[in-house]
Amino acid sequence: MAESMDKKLTKKRFTVKKVATYVGITAGVVFIGYQFIFADRRSKLKTEKDKITISEVKMGEFKEYIPQTGTVEPARTVYLDAIEGGNIKRVIHESGSIVKKGDPIIEITNLNREIAVLQQESDLVQSINRSRDTRNSLLNSDLAQRQTLALIDNQIAIYRPQYERQKTLMAKKLMARQDFEQTQANYIYNVERRRITYEAYKRDSMAHVLSLVDIDLSEARMKQNLESVRTILDNLNIKAPVDGQLTMAAHWEIGQAVSMAQRLGQVDVVGSYKVRVPIDELYLPKISVGLPATTDFAGKTYNLEIKYIYPNITNGRFNLKKVAAGLNSISKLHCFQSFRMRK
Repeated sequence: MAESMDKKLTKKRFTVKKVATYVGITAGVVFIGYQFIFADRRSKLKTEKDKITISEVKMGEFKEYIPQTGTVEPARTVYLDAIEGGNIKRVIHESGSIVKKGDPIIEITNLNREIAVLQQESDLVQSINRSRDTRNSLLNSDLAQRQTLALIDNQIAIYRPQYERQKTLMAKKLMARQDFEQTQANYIYNVERRRITYEAYKRDSMAHVLSLVDIDLSEARMKQNLESVRTILDNLNIKAPVDGQLTMAAHWEIGQAVSMAQRLGQVDVVGSYKVRVPIDELYLPKISVGLPATTDFAGKTYNLEIKYIYPNITNGRFNLKKVAAGLNSISKLHCFQSFRMRK
């Protein structure tokens, strides 16, 4: 009997393909588990080695710095505005000049204003003269009344002893009654006249005192107004209000017209400075008065301190003012400086 050509094949449990698949899955699970458990998942930044500073970690006070750029300005600035309008008559000092308080800077002329001031001054002078004439009239009236009283007192001084003597002689019937009655009438008349004149003088004197007080007050006001009127012409001359460095708002020429309240320039008080810094509104909760800061200028570090915070926010930024200690040597005022503000 012939043997069959078919042969039963035994199915293998582990093939090369299955083993490779299982090994790959196991390796993937192990890798993923390692990544979850042991791998460093922090973000990384590649940078150059020379830009890295390595130092020892120590315990200490935490200081937060906010680098900003500010403007060095004079600690105090006084502006020059035209009090009266007109045309420039003379420019005495130019921008950059060092001026003293009271130094004339610009002279302005205004013909209409000058004529009006002269007219007001003339009217006030006439009113003051009339007031003085009234005072002199009252004083002359008082003097005349006192002279009248003095004359009456002189008459009484003459008639009183004469009346007393004749009264004694009349009692002894040693003189004529007609002569005695004449002397008696003259004496009584002057006594009564003196009483009436004195009452009028007392009443007029009280009125004169009140009138003189009113005249003095009125004259004082008119003199004050006269000084104010004269000051109007003085306002045509722009003078330095303080000692400092002059900065003109423009290049002014003789004959150029300026209007009232127009900004002509400013005087910066040299010797002390401040730094104005615009800071992003993000830092507003972290900023407070008294915080220290530092700035570097010309190879030297200066200490600053926040003195004032401007709460208005413009374009997402607010301003603060710092007082600079020791910036007395800076000659260039409006220079930009970078500095670090420490929180």
